[in-house]
Amino acid sequence: MVDLLKTRQCLLGVRTFLGVSSRLWSCFLYILRKHLRTIIQYQTVRYDILPLSPISRNRLNTVKRKILVLDLDETLIHSHHDGVLRPTVRPGTPPDFILKVVIDKHPVRFFVHKRPHVDFFLEVASQWYELVVFTASMEIYGSAVADKLDNNKGILKRRYYRQHCTLDSDNAIPIKSWFSDPSDTALLNLLPMLDALRFTGDVRSVLSRNLHQHRLW
Repeated sequence: MVDLLKTRQCLLGVRTFLGVSSRLWSCFLYILRKHLRTIIQYQTVRYDILPLSPISRNRLNTVKRKILVLDLDETLIHSHHDGVLRPTVRPGTPPDFILKVVIDKHPVRFFVHKRPHVDFFLEVASQWYELVVFTASMEIYGSAVADKLDNNKGILKRRYYRQHCTLDSDNAIPIKSWFSDPSDTALLNLLPMLDALRFTGDVRSVLSRNLHQHRLW
């Protein structure tokens, strides 16, 4: 009987140890993934902004400062909320921030993941263009996300939401939808084109050349 009790106590001790070890390992993996995302987000991949030559400066003075309209979901960020059964983000991937909003009198949490390099992209693009952000989502959600991305810098003051959206042909630059790839560089890849377009009098003269091909920049 004594040996049986000792065996049971030993098994309980092993189970307790394994349970604690499992929780510690899960916590370690969570922290590791979060730090890896931070490292990738702020890795030293940069687009060098060189001083303008006198010719370029004069050219820029002859054209109006342009407006760049940025889609929010799957372009700048990706999010999912409590009710999503199969989120597209890998389970265990920590969000960059969590939003708590009330929709139809029900509290909803949105787990928001920022596209790699989005902060740097917005910082650079805001120097070249007047930025406008739009989303087909509800204003209570879109406004909260835009506030987080703006981070009190005042670069995303103009915003449009679901009630402002209508279907129309425009001067769009296609970009691949983003959901979770931590190595994505699509926003960085856009910067050379945006840098060049700000010098043009009519962006349609450039964008229309490849529009029929629907190429993803």
